[in-house]
Amino acid sequence: MTVTYPRDLQYTRDHEWARIEDDVIRVGITSYAVEQLGDVTLVDMPAPGEDVQAHERFGDIESVKTVSELFAPVSGEVIDVNAALESSPELVNEGPYEDGWLITIRPSDQGELEGLMDAAKYEEYLGTLDG
Repeated sequence: MTVTYPRDLQYTRDHEWARIEDDVIRVGITSYAVEQLGDVTLVDMPAPGEDVQAHERFGDIESVKTVSELFAPVSGEVIDVNAALESSPELVNEGPYEDGWLITIRPSDQGELEGLMDAAKYEEYLGTLDG
């Protein structure tokens, strides 16, 4: 089965996605990451107002299989966190690109977005992992 990834998003090698929404970036994990994790049981995220750095850990996501670190696709200030995940972490499994988003960041350097992959490049990258 070939999974296609939303074309309006940018992707990281750590399997996070970034959606540009005006002056903020909404961040989540890809369906590939969800598949690797299994059932998500807890999401640990920063508080609004905290600063994050591109490609550095901003939180953790726990599942029945493992605990994985979450990495910021861009540097900036955390504007919002998906509070619904505190009581319903399974939203990540049910809709990683919709209700399962994690945080929004106001980027401090828009140029960092250029270092992210589009959907085609991300799919190509995933092909190198499976082989």
